[in-house]
Formats: sequence, C-alpha cells, structure tokens
Amino acid sequence: MDTATLVTFLIYIVGMLVLGVIGYRLTSNLSDYFLGGRKLGPGVTALSAGASDMSSWLILGLPGAIYVSGLGSAWIAVGLTVGAYLNWQFVAKRLRIYTEVSNNAITIPDFFENRFRDRTKALRIASAAVILLFFTFYTASGLVGGATLFSSSFGLSENAALIIGSIVIIGYTFLGGFIAVSWTDFIQGILMFLALIILPIIAIQSAGGFQETINVVGSMSDGSNLEMIQGVGSIGIISSLAWGLGYFGQPHILVRFMAIRSHKDVPTARFVGMGWMVLSLFGAIAVGISGYAYIATADVSAALAERGIAVEGGVLGNEETVFIALTQLLTHPVVAGVLLAAILAAIMSTIDSQLLVSSSAFAEDFYKGLLRKNASNNELVWVARISVVIIAILAIIIAKSSDGLVLELVEFAWGGFGSAFGPVILLALFWKRLTALGAFLGIITGAVTAVVWRYVVIENDYFGDIGQVYELVPGFILAGLVAIIFSLISRKPTDEVEEEFDQVRDIANS
Repeated sequence: MDTATLVTFLIYIVGMLVLGVIGYRLTSNLSDYFLGGRKLGPGVTALSAGASDMSSWLILGLPGAIYVSGLGSAWIAVGLTVGAYLNWQFVAKRLRIYTEVSNNAITIPDFFENRFRDRTKALRIASAAVILLFFTFYTASGLVGGATLFSSSFGLSENAALIIGSIVIIGYTFLGGFIAVSWTDFIQGILMFLALIILPIIAIQSAGGFQETINVVGSMSDGSNLEMIQGVGSIGIISSLAWGLGYFGQPHILVRFMAIRSHKDVPTARFVGMGWMVLSLFGAIAVGISGYAYIATADVSAALAERGIAVEGGVLGNEETVFIALTQLLTHPVVAGVLLAAILAAIMSTIDSQLLVSSSAFAEDFYKGLLRKNASNNELVWVARISVVIIAILAIIIAKSSDGLVLELVEFAWGGFGSAFGPVILLALFWKRLTALGAFLGIITGAVTAVVWRYVVIENDYFGDIGQVYELVPGFILAGLVAIIFSLISRKPTDEVEEEFDQVRDIANS
C-alpha cells in the first residue's frame, strides 16, 4: 500500500479515538452513556441512524450482490427505502415521546417493561436475550467486513485484521458511549456518502462513460444484469422487499429515535436521513455495475493480484471486494486512503452501535434488573463498558469461525430483530389493547421463527419455493398474530396504562 494511503487511513483512526476520549469526558451517568442525555440534534440523529443502519453491507455487501446478480439485487434497496421512510414517519416521533413519558425508559427492554407495567421481568429478560443473541451475529458480520478490508488492502492476515479493527472500535465505544458513537457515526455517515458518490463516477468515466458501461454489462451478461424482474422470481422480490419490515425492530436504530432532542425535530431528521439513504443506495448500486464493467474490460488482474485481490477471467474471486478493487485501481493514494477509511467507517458505525445497545441490555436489563437493583449509575456505566469488551470477544470468535459473506450474516441478524421486535413495537405504539403476555409471546415467536425458518426450513428445502422466502416474512406475520391473539384473550390493560397511551397519542398528534 502507498505510504500516503496508509497515513491518511491512520489519521482517520486516531481521530475516531480522540472522539472517544471527548465522549468519555462528557459522560457522567447512565442516560448519557446509553442515550447521550437525549440531546442529539436532527442532523446528527439522522446521519447517526443511517450510518449505524447501513454498516459494511452498504459498501461491501450490496455492491457485491449487484456485481454478481445485477439489478435483480436492487430490490433490497427498494424495500429498505420504503421501510426506512415508514419507520421515520410513524415510529420515530411516537417512540421518542413514549419512552420519555413511560418513566424515561433508556433501553428497548426498559420501554417494554414500563409500557406494560410488567412486574415479572419476563419482557425485560426476553427482549434483552434477543438483543444479545442477534447482535452478537450482527457484530460478527462487521468484523468479517473489517477482515476483508484489511486483508485486501494491507496484506494482513484475517486474524490480525480482526484484532486491529476490534481494538479501535472497542476503544471509543468503551470510553465515550452514546455521545462518542453518535458523533463518530455522524462523521462516518458523511464519509460513506462521499465515497459512494465519488467512486462510481470515477469508475464509469474509466470504463468509457455511462453508455459504454451499460453496453459492457449488457453484452457480458446477455442483458440479465440490467433486469430487475426477469430471472428474479416472485419469491426473490418478496424476500428483498421484506427487508423493509426489519426497520421497525432494529434496536440500534430505534435508540436514535429515543435520543433525539425533541419529537419536533423528527421531520427535519427524516428529510436529512432519507436523502442520505437514497443517494447512498444509488451509489452502492452504481459501484457494483461500474465495477463489473471496468474490471471485466481493463487489464487489471496483475495489479489486483499484487494487492491480494483475486481475479480470474475478468471476474473477482470475492465479489464483496469490488469497492476496494476500484479504490486501489482508480484513485490517488490520498483519496484511496479516504475511501478505504469510508469502508472502516461503515463497519465501525454499525458495530459501535450494536455493542452499545448490547451492553445496555446486559447492564440495565440483566445486571441491574436481576442482580443489583440498587447499583449506582457509575457502577452500571462500568459494567456496560466491561460488557462491551466481552460481547466483542464473542463476536470475534463467531467471525473467525464463519465462512459466510457480510450480507448473509447481516441478513440473519436483521431478520431476527425484525421478526422479534418489529410487530411488538408497532402494536405497542399504536394499539392500546396490547398486553404484556401478547408482547412477550410475540417476541419469543418472532425470534424462534426466524431461527427455525433459516436453519431448518430453508436449509432443508421444506415447503418448496415458499419455504425459500426470507425468514423475516413468516417471522413478522406469526409474531404479530400471536401478539394480537394472546392480547385479546388475556386481561385488558389497566386504566393507568391506557391513560398513558392516550397521553402519548395526544402529544404525537398535537
């Protein structure tokens, strides 16, 4: 790697650690560590939510899928765009209000317990367990992305890449908590956006222009890579669009809504967040298409081989290295350093959020909820910091043993959260009749369905084509039905719970 590229990359890493130290000095209690004291402005909230949402799959996974399958994989982007907008439109404002009105809940399990006045701790424990389970896999996906980055760019072994990336991310999350995570995510969101706009423009120009890029992709794939419908199939389209359902249940995104300064800032944050997301997704798709054209026609095999990126017959050995390959081939060393930092930004921005939410589940919902009810704020902050390290170590173990691609690991975790929490969050915010029993069984049903569907139904090819649908679809439907049915047959909520629901609704509609 060129010295200028390496120096630029290292400057970025040091900057993120400095923000961690600043966040440490601004963190004085548990609310600060987990929600930043509910003081985030709309711009920081929007880009922080977007960056923590998209992760390495936006720069590695999605361009890789487009590189291999063409525009047929773009249905995921369509589903995500619709889901993200609906999440901002219907969930953000009411969740911000409800979590504050309901005894100032600072975690999703905390909100569930307060919302339903659950004295049994069952809801808190079940939701915290789901968070720890799926976030460990989600974090592992980011570490796999980090290993891909370092091994392809620096010639490091995957073990060395995992260790280096983990130290940086754990460092500023451990120190600064939510404040450091949100501000680093804000900066990382800007960096990711610029990278996804700049690189495809350079690649298209290098491939001979837009029309030539389209001609090359069309001729080499018999036109199939330029089709969104032909050859994809209804199950594939439904599964891709279903990604949008997952938004309603993603804890690392929902806590951004809880942390915004005021529910009145939500419309501004929605405008900024959706603009960032749409343009970034277009950029990721363009990277996959332009990378396919350029690498297939240019004599770059030897140049990429020198950098440890395998190419055979004009095709990348690992499709998820297409962004890295274009960066190495087409940009000035300083620009390459910035663009490679964007990949690390995508990875870091999601892992830090996942570690923070997981640590909150451990400290607030297990440690305080079950073991030390009278634990001090300072004690809980340090328990959270220690749990960041423990959870990261577990994720590293999974990442080392996994041979899956980034997109596959993200797909499983995303589907698990969407199935378990999505229907219950929506019902809790908009249906007064939902009960603690209905919510508890809905969460369990969604989580179990997601796991069983992926590792039993899909792997054993049960139910024919229907059995290949993304597990988020049956998980979301079954969880919602179970929550509704058992709420209707159980005792209705108390007057206190119903009055609080009405209060939240009135504030949201005012």
